[in-house]
Amino acid sequence: MATKFDAAAYNFRKKCPYITKDLLRWFPGHMNKGLKQMQRKLKSVDCVIEVHDARIPFTGRNPIFTSTLIGAKPHILVLNKKDLTVPSLITRIKDQLKDEQKIQNVVFTNSKDQQCRGLKTLKPLMVDLIKDSNRYNRSEEHDYNVMIMGVPNVGKSSLINMLRSNNMSIKHALPTGAVAGITRSVMMKIRINNDPVIFMLDTPGILEPSVTDVEMGLKLALCASLQDHLVGEEAIADYLLYWLNKHGKFSYVDYMGLTEPCDDINRVLIAGAIKFNRIRKVRNYDNTIRDVPDLLEVARTMIKAFRTGELGKMMLDVELLEDKHRRKESAERVMA
Repeated sequence: MATKFDAAAYNFRKKCPYITKDLLRWFPGHMNKGLKQMQRKLKSVDCVIEVHDARIPFTGRNPIFTSTLIGAKPHILVLNKKDLTVPSLITRIKDQLKDEQKIQNVVFTNSKDQQCRGLKTLKPLMVDLIKDSNRYNRSEEHDYNVMIMGVPNVGKSSLINMLRSNNMSIKHALPTGAVAGITRSVMMKIRINNDPVIFMLDTPGILEPSVTDVEMGLKLALCASLQDHLVGEEAIADYLLYWLNKHGKFSYVDYMGLTEPCDDINRVLIAGAIKFNRIRKVRNYDNTIRDVPDLLEVARTMIKAFRTGELGKMMLDVELLEDKHRRKESAERVMA
């Protein structure tokens, strides 16, 4: 059993680690090309599925999707990787998204679990929304076209593969990976259901051209929507440490081989290097060799532990949810 610590006994940082916004900008050519391709194909689309990471349900979504791409099309927000977020918060997250952003159709999924309830509800929900909508130039067509979109590495291709596998018993058709930017352009139509015939269009992950909020950018980086080397693994690990300490999540103490919580990322990474034996050899100026802790490799290990759930289930936007909850309680008191 993990040791329990009293967060009040430690003087943790109160501010998010500083990082220049330039490190959070990643809008390569394929994103701009993909965005234009998506805009051209919208006329032939009956429904839009926007996929996002369930650990950051309120931040990091690209406003371009809602402002220029979705429009009047039926829209489903899929919050994927639900196995990595806090299950008890799911209902409150759905309610807040409906209240604040008017998103009526929110589905939590785990695209790696064939038995996921959310995955099983997705197809009938798509069909019902399309049948109840004005399909305009596609009203005479019997097949349904669905475009899937979102920021990088939230599981769009994995979702298509699982729907295809569940509904048609066909193995995966699209490449997937843990690195942002696997899908580089709008793919051809992929059939994911026979009755009715449903095709899906996979699209590249599209970020905002510039990230205006540093902490939002760091959350995207921590969830692997930005490529690690662009931001810096040690900087991402430092933000993770800041967030964990701020919210009293101390599972990293045992994991990294520490005796108590620590607010210094260098000390944490050095402890991890000792525990995991991450040592590299460095040549001195006099040609002798010495061992030094491989802090970069340990930072990668720490980040991976968050991304795979080894540090526990996390919801990085919990403060935004709590703010809404407190406002609601305050309003109820005023009404009373």
